[in-house]
Amino acid sequence: MTTEQKALVTATVGTLRAHGVALTTHFYRRMFEHNPELKNVFNMGNQQTGKQQTALAMAVLAYAENIEDPSVLVHAVTKIGHKHVSLDIRPEHYAIVGRHLIASIGEVLGEAATPALLDAWTVAYGQLAKLMSGLESGLYQKAVSQEGGWTGWRPFTVKQKVAESTEITSFYLYPADGGRVADFLPGQYVSVRLFLPALNLFQPRQYSLSSAPNGEYYRISVKKEAGSQHPNGMISNRLHDFVHEGDIIELAAPAGDFTLETTKQTPVVLVSGGVGQTPLLSMLDYLTLTGSPRQVVWVHGSRNAQVHAFREPVADLVAGYDNVQQHIFYDTLAPGLEAKNHYTGIVDLQQLNGNTLLSEADYYVCGPAPFIRKQVQDLTALGVPREAIHFEEFGPATLSV
Repeated sequence: MTTEQKALVTATVGTLRAHGVALTTHFYRRMFEHNPELKNVFNMGNQQTGKQQTALAMAVLAYAENIEDPSVLVHAVTKIGHKHVSLDIRPEHYAIVGRHLIASIGEVLGEAATPALLDAWTVAYGQLAKLMSGLESGLYQKAVSQEGGWTGWRPFTVKQKVAESTEITSFYLYPADGGRVADFLPGQYVSVRLFLPALNLFQPRQYSLSSAPNGEYYRISVKKEAGSQHPNGMISNRLHDFVHEGDIIELAAPAGDFTLETTKQTPVVLVSGGVGQTPLLSMLDYLTLTGSPRQVVWVHGSRNAQVHAFREPVADLVAGYDNVQQHIFYDTLAPGLEAKNHYTGIVDLQQLNGNTLLSEADYYVCGPAPFIRKQVQDLTALGVPREAIHFEEFGPATLSV
């Protein structure tokens, strides 16, 4: 890009801050009108809630703000790249998106969208698309280069459905072709694609892998969303109600950068709320199965024991390993739990200061956005370095902490 073009892009920062979501909302509406086939690629639940529009607006703003040095966005770009690979996004999709994005800028800004400004954003988007496509090409190549790896959508057989609580059920997924499955890093997810008759669309949804890698199957643990009519809940509920043992579903290869650093020997604190425990279960499973000597603290919050999935398996793990301890928070406590590292209320790490703040530990946090925000703020207030705090937000990245 020329200096003048960079200046033109930077000059749109104020507009993007004030009207970015309006722009991205117009963009998605336009793109789906002209390319309705992409409704099968994009998660329409995130469209309905506005999360996808907000996430894209934040990404476009961040790119404009850092147009002089986009390398500072490497972490965010990597996270988006993993999500795109899990959705089978290909270079040709970038051409479609770019065409509609530039057209949307012109239609939303009106006379302010001069030919020079549109040219500048065309060049800027082209550079970003090239960066993203290059990153994703590397991820695709890595996926197919390992034993059991693949790209695109692969059929898997549901061999087991196991109820883990009144709300959460685990699905044990084996390749329908009889082959092996690629290993993954503890904390990663897979995309599941189902056909939703109510929408007459295929819809993707990411689910964290909830067990350690084993080369034979993947396990996802899915929460049923009571009364939910938006597509995210429809996918989870369809898995619960209409997908049975022996059925075939489609999966993309494991992806995601919220992963356990397996080369470290420092302590690990795993902090989760509700179904947010699923990627952390994979980490805990890995650490115990490999006989890791690392100190591990498991902190989990749930409404009560009935909806608390994996309560007994985790308790058994804790009992079998001297270097693993757990702390459980319930909205209400049943009699007899008070003296067994159980607490009343939401997860409060400050209440556990003496037990959980291990020296040089890495903290992995997963749960609803308000839960993550509170835990990160509490850890920061307790003096934990920001680089030691890792978190995963389910869905498009809109959380800023």
